[in-house]
Amino acid sequence: METKMLRWTSGVTRLDHIRNEDIRDRYGVAPIVEKLRERHLRWYGQAIRANENSLAKIGLNIEVDGKRPKGRPKQRWLDTLDGDLKASRLHPDQAFDRAK
Repeated sequence: METKMLRWTSGVTRLDHIRNEDIRDRYGVAPIVEKLRERHLRWYGQAIRANENSLAKIGLNIEVDGKRPKGRPKQRWLDTLDGDLKASRLHPDQAFDRAK
């Protein structure tokens, strides 16, 4: 779905056997995964620098009572964020080293 509109606007079909990466490179569009990672990290940086009474900081540090359902554990926000930090080779402390 991510490159469907790019294919449509360029007149390229799946039958042409052109890779999605090549189409993204042609138009200078980043993959949606990278854009989401960027937004996650931007929000996390703002939340971690916020004061203790801000809604973002409270939501980031909230602990929910109760048990999780049976089966495979669902992906949590902090798990996603940890993966984004590792993929970007960043450390949470780097959010404070920001130039103002």
